[in-house]
Amino acid sequence: MPGTKSPKNKPAKAKTSKKSAKQTSSASAPTEGTQRSYTVYFAGELFSQKHLLGNAYLAEAIYEKSHGKFLCRLPQDLEPRGSHPHVIRDTDIHALLECDLGLFSFDGPELDSGTVVEFMLAKFADLPAVILRSDFRAAGDQGKGDPWNLMCSFYPRTVSVSANSLALYKAASSARAKNTGKLNAVSRLAGQHAAATAQLATEQIATQAVRALNRALAIRPTLAAPLRPDVYKWLAAMPGFRGKPKDLQKTYAALLTAKTLRGLF
Repeated sequence: MPGTKSPKNKPAKAKTSKKSAKQTSSASAPTEGTQRSYTVYFAGELFSQKHLLGNAYLAEAIYEKSHGKFLCRLPQDLEPRGSHPHVIRDTDIHALLECDLGLFSFDGPELDSGTVVEFMLAKFADLPAVILRSDFRAAGDQGKGDPWNLMCSFYPRTVSVSANSLALYKAASSARAKNTGKLNAVSRLAGQHAAATAQLATEQIATQAVRALNRALAIRPTLAAPLRPDVYKWLAAMPGFRGKPKDLQKTYAALLTAKTLRGLF
């Protein structure tokens, strides 16, 4: 499943507004001569050094390849570790729903359960979403379809990207070898050639992710306008957040208003 998969949704016309919205965490509206930037919740595993480094590398590469258009928010930078698990979970969900889009890492023979929960919450809120799989292994129960469980497929306002990270790494390594020649083990390690090769592969994945984020952003909302206030009122209550219900409802009503003024609805 190389490249990106085109959803069946029709692209939306870009919307602009002269009004400014007070937003909890979304990027500010552009000034004349500058492009608008969008916040992206980067959902994925963060349990090992490999996860943390991979997330950080890709988030920064997406920023570079989009020329600052997409600003990834990493849960590994947001979570108040050492706090009660309920607080950590609430922090992640609030951050997700505050963002303009979501990027969901669907790697591994079994998907990370937390990432799947966050993906479904994003779909409840009708957030534009990109599913990214950089794992070349076959998985799931769809045969020639998506390489993950079929219950995570076919949602609207969603674009899927599959990138064979090992193949990209090998191709980048071969390209670099044309300039460096054959290196011994000491030269490779001392010169940090493996890290440079990995960065090149990450940049290629980032390019695909940026393309998919732009496509997801252009898809028309699924959630009908009359339903949005009730849905966001329910989103303020359904997860069982800590806090006063009235305050939470006000926060999520303001969040919906901000998203609407930014052209996301």
